Amino acid sequence: MTRTKMIIDADTGIDDALAILYGLKSPKIELEGITTVFGNIPVEQATDNTLRILKLAGRENEIPVSQGASGPLVRTLDGFATHVHGGNGIGDVEIPTSSQRRIEEPAADFIVRKAEELKGELVIVAMGRLTNIAHALQKDPGLTAKVKRLYVMGGAINVPGNVTPVSEANIWGDPEAADLVIQSGMPITLVGLDVTMKTMLSQSHLDSLRRLSKPENEAVVDFIYRSMQYYFDFYREANAYRECAPMHDPLTVLVAVEPGVVRTQTMHLSVECGGEHCVGMTVADLRRKPSVGSPVQVCVDVDAQQAIDMLLEVFL
Repeated sequence: MTRTKMIIDADTGIDDALAILYGLKSPKIELEGITTVFGNIPVEQATDNTLRILKLAGRENEIPVSQGASGPLVRTLDGFATHVHGGNGIGDVEIPTSSQRRIEEPAADFIVRKAEELKGELVIVAMGRLTNIAHALQKDPGLTAKVKRLYVMGGAINVPGNVTPVSEANIWGDPEAADLVIQSGMPITLVGLDVTMKTMLSQSHLDSLRRLSKPENEAVVDFIYRSMQYYFDFYREANAYRECAPMHDPLTVLVAVEPGVVRTQTMHLSVECGGEHCVGMTVADLRRKPSVGSPVQVCVDVDAQQAIDMLLEVFL
C-alpha cells in the first residue's frame, strides 16, 4: 500500500485531536509532521495539545511538531473559541504532558522544506486558519507546483455559516490568508460545512467504540469519549443537537485518503474580505461562464455513515 505523505496543519481543539489521532492510526497515512496555528485556542496551547496527543497515541518524539502563526495575516486577533472547545482546547480533559519539544523551524519554513524534499508527493490538510499556508506561499510562490493537493476544512457554499450567517470559522478567522491561498493556483479540495455538518458522531458511536476498541487503544478512546462530551454540550446549546456533533476536521483528513466518501464539484471561489455582514464568506461564481475566483474542488455531498465508520475503524 502506498501511504499518503501528509502534513496536518491544526489549531488543536477537540475535533482536531480526533483528526490527528485518525492520521496517526490510519495505515494509509504517513504523517510527515504537524504544524500548529492560532484559531480555536492560542497557538502555544495548540502546540502543547499536539505534543500531548502524540504521547497519548504512543508516538512521542517520532513526528516533528512546528509552531506557526499566532495571529492573522493582516487583521487584529479577535479572541478564541473556548466556549466551543474548552479552556485548554480539548474539552478541559487533562492528558499527560510530553517530553517532546516543538522543533525550532517555524511552520511556514517547515512546509516549504518538506514540499521541496517530497517532490510533488506532499499532501497538506489544513484544519484551522490558512495563515501558515499563506506565509509558506509568500516565502515560496513555487509551492503551488510542489504540493500534490491541499485539503481545506473551511467554507460554506450552499449552507449557512457557523460564525456569521454566511461565514465559516476558519475562513472568517483570516479571510485575507484564505483568499491568498485560494487564488494561488494550488490544487485545493474544500471540505466545508456543506458536508461536515452532515457527518455526525453520536454518543452511540462512542459507546460502541469504547466497547469494541483494541486494548492498546484504550487510553486514546477514553480521551475521545471524554473530550467529545464538551463538544456535544456546545452543539446542544448552539444547534439543539442531542448527543452528537459534526466531524469537521476528521472528515477533512479522511477525504484526503478516502476521496470516494464525498462528491465534489469544481467551482470558482473567492473569499470576501470586506463588508459588514459578509466578511469571510466563500463566494462561488456559479454562473454558466464563471469569471470571478479560482477553480477549487468543492465537496458538495458525503456518505456520512460510511465516513463515520471509516473514521472509527482505525481504533477497533
